[in-house]
Amino acid sequence: MRAYLDIVKKILEKGQKKTDRTGTGTLSIPGMLFEHEMADGFPLLTTKKIPYRLVASELEFFIKGITDKQWLIERNNHIWDEWCTPLKVPYAHDEETKKKMLAERDLGPLYGWQWRHFGAHYTTYDADYSGQGVDQLKLLVEKLKKTPDSRQMLVLAWNPMDIDKVVPPFCHYGFQVTVVNNKLNLLWSQRSIDVALGLPFNIASYATLLHLLALETGYQEGKLVGFLADTHIYLNHIEGLREQLTRDPNTFPLSHIATPHFTSIFDWKYEDTQIVGYESYPRLSFPIAV
Repeated sequence: MRAYLDIVKKILEKGQKKTDRTGTGTLSIPGMLFEHEMADGFPLLTTKKIPYRLVASELEFFIKGITDKQWLIERNNHIWDEWCTPLKVPYAHDEETKKKMLAERDLGPLYGWQWRHFGAHYTTYDADYSGQGVDQLKLLVEKLKKTPDSRQMLVLAWNPMDIDKVVPPFCHYGFQVTVVNNKLNLLWSQRSIDVALGLPFNIASYATLLHLLALETGYQEGKLVGFLADTHIYLNHIEGLREQLTRDPNTFPLSHIATPHFTSIFDWKYEDTQIVGYESYPRLSFPIAV
């Protein structure tokens, strides 16, 4: 997928060195744009293998508004293992704190919880939040069905009241849906973008969400757009990304997404969706910056 590789190439060529929360160091560019037409195929990278099962199960986790990382662990998804809410373990870099963060299952009021309970008071992962806060996702679906020409179909994760309760706080902090010429388009906004590890997942996740919303409402799948603010490459990811740039994105065609027995986005399980015809170059390993 050329759009992603162009972002990588530009940062490697023109990015400026910048310090960061993790102490790893980055090359950064302020402000980039990702665009993809869903009619061209599903945007799962082919220049390295992306484990779509992890993307999809994380998205189900968000859609359900769950904050217990044990739910993910039970589905063999470990992308949130190192994190937890500072309400339980104050964030720090030392090894003892990292062990405590690993052991704590409460992630705090992160993305999906904000989608489904915005404005509610968060206490712990196993509390019952039924009917509390604003169910933004439900309202979005209702607006798509009743007033599809609206320019107010937004879902926000960034809640200033909760930014001290999650680590890292809401990297992708909001998305908007528009319908133009019977096509559903999804545009997401992101304040901080780990290009090597995070961005390929963000692209595939929001593409899947676009697909599900189109199925829910009967519209065709349109454009996926990412507004990317601090777009960066960690210094210890540079060599791996340089290797990725040597791989021809035209070697393998883009795959396609299919959810043959779809009923509702609110009943959807990640196993319901398949990626058809996915082929790629081998996996590239990048260390996560905690």
